[in-house]
Amino acid sequence: MRALIFVSITLLFNACTGGYSFTGGDVGDAKTVSIQNFPNNAELVKPELSQVFSEKLRDIFVQQTPLELVSRGGDLQFSGEIRRYSIDPINAQASNLGSVAQNRLTVEVNVIYINEKEPDKGFERSFSRFVDFDANQDINAIEAELHDQVAQELAENILNQSIGNW
Repeated sequence: MRALIFVSITLLFNACTGGYSFTGGDVGDAKTVSIQNFPNNAELVKPELSQVFSEKLRDIFVQQTPLELVSRGGDLQFSGEIRRYSIDPINAQASNLGSVAQNRLTVEVNVIYINEKEPDKGFERSFSRFVDFDANQDINAIEAELHDQVAQELAENILNQSIGNW
């Protein structure tokens, strides 16, 4: 009986190896990933956003896939730019005409994804995420937190689009 359990567990672990990530995505035969810095080419430039987003994208691939991060020429390659960064008023207050209850921070990135192992899976497309915040809050006080949240959501979307199995 112990031998049967041992064989079953061994087969289970062997079946789970290969190109699948922790997210259920399929990296195929890829072993490495390279993610270039995404420069902020938006009309309104927040220099720290480029670093925050690029690092979030690297982190998610390192943490949730078996891929090794390399500086250039990975089996999976990501590059692009931040195209839009905006803060726009939303939700006007009914009690005080001309006053805004919330603002929306929107970030859009253009991503070029090259899959050297399976070229037909590559793409170039834009990803956009936003976060709403109270208009009474000082944007300078919460901006780093908002950047972190939007960058995380963008990184998750890019991971899912590039290697997701759904």
